[in-house]
Amino acid sequence: MNKNYSVELTADEALVLFEFLSRYSNTDKLTIEDQAEQRALWNLNCCLEKILIEPFDVAYKQLLQAARDRLRDEE
Repeated sequence: MNKNYSVELTADEALVLFEFLSRYSNTDKLTIEDQAEQRALWNLNCCLEKILIEPFDVAYKQLLQAARDRLRDEE
């Protein structure tokens, strides 16, 4: 699948998500350290809910697995 999507973030959301993802990248732990991180993730999820149609497809599980397979690092 070769679609591209754009998601708009506020400057605050971008900064908070950057810190959250950087921390995960450095520690391999997904932990919420501040409620603002939870809010930024919820906001991102809402943005994705508005643009994705795949979650409503009857073949969603297969579409998700195919996307994971394409995105996974090659070994």
